[in-house]
Parts: sequence; C-alpha cells; structure tokens
Amino acid sequence: MINLTFDEDALKTFFLKEVQNRLNDLEQKTLLLDTKELCRMLSLSRPTVEKLFICKPDFPVMRIGKKLLYNRKEIEVYINEWSKNVIKKGGQVECD
Repeated sequence: MINLTFDEDALKTFFLKEVQNRLNDLEQKTLLLDTKELCRMLSLSRPTVEKLFICKPDFPVMRIGKKLLYNRKEIEVYINEWSKNVIKKGGQVECD
C-alpha cells in the first residue's frame, strides 16, 4: 500500500502560478489589442494613453467600425522608441 501526502497550500500556490504563466503566454500571443488591453499593457489610465499616444499622428492605431485596435508588436516598437526619447530628455513626461 502506498501512502501519499500533499501540502495543499504549496500545491495551490504552484497551480495558481502555473495558470498565471499560461495566461501571460496567451496574452503575449494576442496580435491585436483594444484600448482597454492597451491601457492594461502600459499600466496607464485611458485618459493618459489618449493624451500621450492615441492622439499622435504616428501612433500605430487602426479603426474598425467604431473600435480602435492596436498591433501588439507595433505598439512594443513604438513604446520602446518613445521611452528612449523620454529618457534622453531627462525622464519627464508632459501630458498635454
């Protein structure tokens, strides 16, 4: 006869961590983002995202019907370049 014992808290922690890792992987594979997902990706409020990015003519956005969509890879490139420029200017961002 085999007797197995489990630490339920450790098992629950492991399970939740693995689920979160898989959700993160799925999120990274998402090609198009809506504005809510973009805000979450950038950890910024919608008004801030609109002021800093969406209103800029060179920001990679497309409108399908009434919905704004963003290509994840293009956004990553844009934000990387934008952040380099912000750092060069002393790290201060002005929200117009």
